[in-house]
Amino acid sequence: MLSQSRSMRTLNIIGYVAIPLAYLVHLWLGKGASWEPKATFVLAAFGVVPLAHLMGSSTEHLAERTGPTWGGLLNATFGNAAELIIAIIALTKGLNEIVMASLTGSILGNLLLVAGGAMVVGGWNREKQTFSRASAELNAGLLMLAVAAMLFPAMFHYTIEHMHDLHAMDHEHSVSVGTSVILLAVYALGLVFTLRTHAHIFSTSPVQHEEDRRGIEMAESWSVRKSVIVLLVASAGIGLVAELLVGSAEQMALEMGWNNIFVGVILLAIIGNAAEHSTAVMLARRDDMDTAMTICFQSSLQIALFVTPFLVLLSALFPMLGFEHSRHMNLVFSPMEVVAVMLTVFVVVFVSLNGASNWFEGVLLLAMYAILGIAFFYIPASPEAAGTIPVAAR
Repeated sequence: MLSQSRSMRTLNIIGYVAIPLAYLVHLWLGKGASWEPKATFVLAAFGVVPLAHLMGSSTEHLAERTGPTWGGLLNATFGNAAELIIAIIALTKGLNEIVMASLTGSILGNLLLVAGGAMVVGGWNREKQTFSRASAELNAGLLMLAVAAMLFPAMFHYTIEHMHDLHAMDHEHSVSVGTSVILLAVYALGLVFTLRTHAHIFSTSPVQHEEDRRGIEMAESWSVRKSVIVLLVASAGIGLVAELLVGSAEQMALEMGWNNIFVGVILLAIIGNAAEHSTAVMLARRDDMDTAMTICFQSSLQIALFVTPFLVLLSALFPMLGFEHSRHMNLVFSPMEVVAVMLTVFVVVFVSLNGASNWFEGVLLLAMYAILGIAFFYIPASPEAAGTIPVAAR
């Protein structure tokens, strides 16, 4: 545990150093050079990690001060703030395909990469680890709803594609907006269910909560004022770094011939979730698989039920706010993204419903993530995928 904490501190220090270096490379040292987008992307990626970790820490400290109900709401609201900020920056640039791919990647990454890594690390030298079956059953139902929310707008798009509907885009956008409103309502009711009416089923014991606090660098308790200031500063910092990250990702994908779906699904998703990934694995190593799996499930559900529909509604406002490159974002994911999420949810639900895991099940999840990564990597790049020509359907 100590070595893991030192590793995280080392990574944070590297990230803080990388932030000014990213701006130096982008604005001065590498200006006009062919290697500049790649160097800027790598440095900005390192820079996001400590800022996301700082946001997570401030949210945890703030949640500690506000009590279990408001604390749970804060964690649910700010749990994926880094990914949300990155996505908003990309939407203002009209990079809807990268945004949607990063949302897909966050779901896949949490359910396969993080959960799989936690199962392998935590299950090694243990026969099995257990976690809440009640939470697993609830999360399974919500994940199936998330799959339906991805599947049916895409099916609607491809169904009417050859019907010569003069108002196809308007109808498609209406389907996406209506679905988004329903998802946000379900997400809000889910918070009421888990934090209020059935909180006794999903809350951890006081002893376990105290052990979690000691295990994740909670030695010093922050005041509410300090937590809020740190949260706001870290959010602003991520916004600045995300500007470099998204812009360099677009240029790097264009120069290296990579498709935007791979950049979003794998690279941006891993970067945005880096701090959260390490926390889940550390908890699993300490045999707190219940909290580790909660992180994996809740992060995925927050992306599917809150972040994605929120961005759909927000994107409708951007043209009115003067962002000339922005476009409406619809819930029309590519067939490969939809199938990838469907298969992932089916496999994870099947593995987790018994409330127990072992290291070999983790290997299976990691293998599936690797297979999906390879498939996404070899999708051919196109002018549309490079972000140079808007894709009307997205």
